[in-house]
Amino acid sequence: MSWGAPVWAGEAPNKAIRAEASADAGEVRPSPKPGMVFEYNRGIEMSDGLALRANVFRPSGKGRYPVIITHGPYGKDVAWQTGEPYRAAWDKVKAKVPDICKASSCSFMRWETPDPERWVPSGYVVIHADSRGSGKTAGLLDILGARETQDYKELIEWAAQQPWSNGKVGLLGISYYAINQWQVASLQPKGLAAIIPWEGALDAYRDISYHGGIPSTMFTRNWTLRQVFPNQHGNGATPFRDAVTGESAVGPALPPTVLAASRRTILDDVLAHPFNGAYHVQRSGDPSRIHIPVLSVGNWAGGGLHLRGNIEGFTQAATSNKWLRMHTGDHFSPFYRDTSLQLQKAFFDRFLKGDPKAFRQEPRVVVTVRDPVGGDRLRAENAWPLEGTRFERWYLQADGQGLAKEQPGTVAKADYEARSEGVTFRLPASTEAREFTGPLMARLWVSSSTTDADLYLTVRLLDPSGRDVTFEGSNAPAVPVAQGWLRLSHRELDVAASTPGRPVHPHRVPMAVEPGKPYAADVEIWPTSIVVPAGHTLALTVGGQDFAFPHLTSGVYRGSAPFMHDGSDPKVFGGRQTLYTGGDYDSYLLLPAIPADRPVATAIPAKR
Repeated sequence: MSWGAPVWAGEAPNKAIRAEASADAGEVRPSPKPGMVFEYNRGIEMSDGLALRANVFRPSGKGRYPVIITHGPYGKDVAWQTGEPYRAAWDKVKAKVPDICKASSCSFMRWETPDPERWVPSGYVVIHADSRGSGKTAGLLDILGARETQDYKELIEWAAQQPWSNGKVGLLGISYYAINQWQVASLQPKGLAAIIPWEGALDAYRDISYHGGIPSTMFTRNWTLRQVFPNQHGNGATPFRDAVTGESAVGPALPPTVLAASRRTILDDVLAHPFNGAYHVQRSGDPSRIHIPVLSVGNWAGGGLHLRGNIEGFTQAATSNKWLRMHTGDHFSPFYRDTSLQLQKAFFDRFLKGDPKAFRQEPRVVVTVRDPVGGDRLRAENAWPLEGTRFERWYLQADGQGLAKEQPGTVAKADYEARSEGVTFRLPASTEAREFTGPLMARLWVSSSTTDADLYLTVRLLDPSGRDVTFEGSNAPAVPVAQGWLRLSHRELDVAASTPGRPVHPHRVPMAVEPGKPYAADVEIWPTSIVVPAGHTLALTVGGQDFAFPHLTSGVYRGSAPFMHDGSDPKVFGGRQTLYTGGDYDSYLLLPAIPADRPVATAIPAKR
């Protein structure tokens, strides 16, 4: 799909949508930060006449300053500290970054966005904007749709032309505010000079909506109902209050019929597009069109949404000015740590302010190497995949449920019900610590008793007693080392686009699955970094449903939530699956081994 003139539907002819073309300068409100001007609810006219509503925070002194923008559906006026469902995440941030409100009153802390009080004193303008159909902005709510992305482009170009702007705009934010950075940067807005997409997907099909062709339904459903629709413009039932005025954060209430006509039903739209066509391509970024500097920051613990896209965006971006940082842990607190703020400011100081001393001699790649015994460490690298990576094939042994360096000569089978815990294959226990960092995959020869099968692959770390070692997830208390997925009818490979450890499936048309017939399926497992301590072992679990840790027997968060895949037809996907190993069946797990003589990494302090 061309990234030229955007195409969108349903806006102009839908009279139920209020196109409030009331661009204005907003209202200058008192600011808790000396030297900061706060323009509340400014109206910025879009090309179709609708006014995008934004809060503008800028230095009070005369001059021209670089601009940082966020634009999205979570509410420019919804306080993170008090808004449901955000309070639990805020409590976690406060616990991990206890000084967060010492340099700031936190009056303008908004979900997953930069704090203006930390940026304006450093000579930046910060803009928080409500995207079309959300918060104070009227119009059709169409998440990541073409008109929303076009609005973002026009907002960037407007900001670059303002008298207080130096003409250079940067984008910064977490998750949604990272996803739409990839999107809008692909449109090449005038004035956009650099982006920092922090833990955000790139590919709407593979990273968000369909994992290996399997619909990722749980997160989309809950996210829509708890965060997106409650903040829809005109939602009279919203729990969100305007932190500035105390009134509704979404404007005057609209009649229920009008409200329903003013939004796209996200999950229904996703399920109506089970293959990777124009719908998903439009909602994805195109890194080949991104020529500006990029600092891409991802999370090893973000499997299911907040991992793959940051690495893919880094590797595919057309610019030579690109850097990758990979950390681990929760989804929010790393963004607000002082070390992260210093990194963000150094990057923007160089590319938005033109400071020749800032962000110099920065390593191209910095990874957090996860080590459950020795402690997590940071290591500078020159490329992704890491230089010197040795991809090791570990062949599945169905008869002993092991993983071996040599392919078994005898054919064996392992059967399991799709709706079960599946079957687990273990590497030999390590006699010394071994590191695996990079992309990984598995080739499985598999048959199904039905006309299709969903394959769920989980790489686990087991301690000497055989118990799982878990890791704090970006959005969950405990996650495994890595996960991958593939619907067997989506096994077709794009051979030209595939690389070691990273098979690419076009997901354009289904391939036939004949019951009982074995097929080779190359399954992408999302990238990882792990040190396997001495006495520990890696294990690969293959099943037909979302993985759950054996020791977690209750609740939702058992290893895969919130990125789970419910709703599949049990008559098609609930049959019996068979894995084939040995002989002509080269079923294997491919692991990215890092040489033991790698330079020693820098230990991460306990508090950062």
